[in-house]
Amino acid sequence: MEQLKILMVDDEARMRKLVKDFLTVKGFIVLEAENGKQAVDLFFKDKDITLIILDVMMPKMDGWEVCKTIRQYSKVPIIMLTARGEERDELQGFDLGVDEYISKPFSPKILVARVEAILRRSQVSVTEATEVGGIRLDKAAHQVTVDGKPIELSFKEFELLTYFIENQGIALSREKILNHVWNYDYFGDARTIDTHVKKLRSKMGEKGDYIKTIWGMGYKFEVTA
Repeated sequence: MEQLKILMVDDEARMRKLVKDFLTVKGFIVLEAENGKQAVDLFFKDKDITLIILDVMMPKMDGWEVCKTIRQYSKVPIIMLTARGEERDELQGFDLGVDEYISKPFSPKILVARVEAILRRSQVSVTEATEVGGIRLDKAAHQVTVDGKPIELSFKEFELLTYFIENQGIALSREKILNHVWNYDYFGDARTIDTHVKKLRSKMGEKGDYIKTIWGMGYKFEVTA
């Protein structure tokens, strides 16, 4: 099996080494960058990076700027690390297309588990495309069109829409959505899902109404005439 490359970006050498050691044991190739500018240069130089672990607070170019720059050209999965636990930082990360958000301090084992979960999903090769209610979802091409017009979705938004479409008409609790789309046990409130659903609805336009809110429980995807 081909070894996958992960870019670890953090200005703390000890943090880079800790994460690199855990990922290397799992068979990943880990590239390191100590600041945002170096990360961007390395990403565009090496075309085979499959995932980025990105710290927020860094010299020369912070994590937000790195994410903005890379998102202009690539949908590579990004896990954002931050010492802050404030809600607005997490929401900003999702707005920029961050796929996972982990606050320091964190368990390296949990980080590795999330890396593996994201890569399992992004590496799955499924050829079929699904059409429903004017929405066409192509898993192989990782593309979605609404009434023939392509829409830009982040990795997690795409996974969320896929899960909704594959479970049409079924009431899905937030817990079930987290377990299937995020693929890890989630301890905390549900703003992660609610934030993604809000952005997904917005990008889908009128078709966003297909995602129904079930108050006190979760969501249901239902195509209406």
